[in-house]
Amino acid sequence: MTVRLFARLRDIAGASELVREVGEGTAREVWDDLVREFPPLGAYTASISVAINTDYARLDGRVKDGDEVAFLPPVSGG
Repeated sequence: MTVRLFARLRDIAGASELVREVGEGTAREVWDDLVREFPPLGAYTASISVAINTDYARLDGRVKDGDEVAFLPPVSGG
């Protein structure tokens, strides 16, 4: 599975793309694994957006090996 991180999430993890070997599960399980590895990501749990294979999804969206999961922080600006 390819995990893509954007903006501040990328800065915290130190990479825009991570590769993970996973079975079937949910985007939340992937996120929770990332938070365990990079604890400061936990501050974004309530506000992140998720895309699975380029389609916006919910954290309870199903994922499997070979998918691309993207996590995006809240968008701000003016």
